[in-house]
Amino acid sequence: MQIIGLCRFSYPAEGGFQVEHETIEDRMAYLWDHDRLEERFRLLESVALPCMRSQTDQNFDLLILIGDAMPKQHVDRLHDLTADLKQVQIIAEPPAPSRHMSKHLLNNARRDPSKPCIQFRHDDDDACAVDFIEKLRTAARDVRPLLKKHKTVGLDWNQGYVAEVGEQGVAATPIHRPYYVSALGVHIAGDCTHTIHNFMHERIPQFMPCVSFADPDMFMRTHNGYNDSRQKKVKQVPVEPLDPQQEDLFRDRFAVDVDTVRQVFGAT
Repeated sequence: MQIIGLCRFSYPAEGGFQVEHETIEDRMAYLWDHDRLEERFRLLESVALPCMRSQTDQNFDLLILIGDAMPKQHVDRLHDLTADLKQVQIIAEPPAPSRHMSKHLLNNARRDPSKPCIQFRHDDDDACAVDFIEKLRTAARDVRPLLKKHKTVGLDWNQGYVAEVGEQGVAATPIHRPYYVSALGVHIAGDCTHTIHNFMHERIPQFMPCVSFADPDMFMRTHNGYNDSRQKKVKQVPVEPLDPQQEDLFRDRFAVDVDTVRQVFGAT
């Protein structure tokens, strides 16, 4: 079964952001501001890509959507960071409504639309567990009778961590949070044109049956200076620096190496 992920890397969509801008040019300037984009690249390099590179099931596709006007030096850097990931396809598109563009790309990526697939979203500042793809495929087999009755079925893992990363390493706290982007997939039936981006992730249970699994250590959600969902007044989540045992866990479960994080964020 084809498994397809979509990562929007500072794509200047029309709508789809909680941070508002008067013009698309203002949005591009915000998204591609040096300090913001530098942080996004460092998060991508040390958090979001290592877990994809280390998946126990390597049979998946990952689309990375960027703006077609993104400055060349940033496009080249992105290609360099993903050069060893055969699953990655970088797609440059002009500004368009966020959900419309995401749906179009996911449907276009299906090699055989008459057959079912599983789709997931991958934020550029988060990590999923290194066996996430494997678990998606296994879960689809486990709930096969449900899949036969419904065009879409949610597959969710609700245990993970909120984390902050930087020059000092990683600080985190465990959380229980159902329907988080970082460990959530949707099974799409053959000949169905719905996608995971048809639905807000936390509202998915309103539109389809969902199976939620309590496996531990399934996602790492970072809080950072440019989380779109945290630009307004939100409740802070207290975190503590990882101890040596937790550092090993993050390396094993998310392929996030604390020494690499320190190196990447400490670079000038």
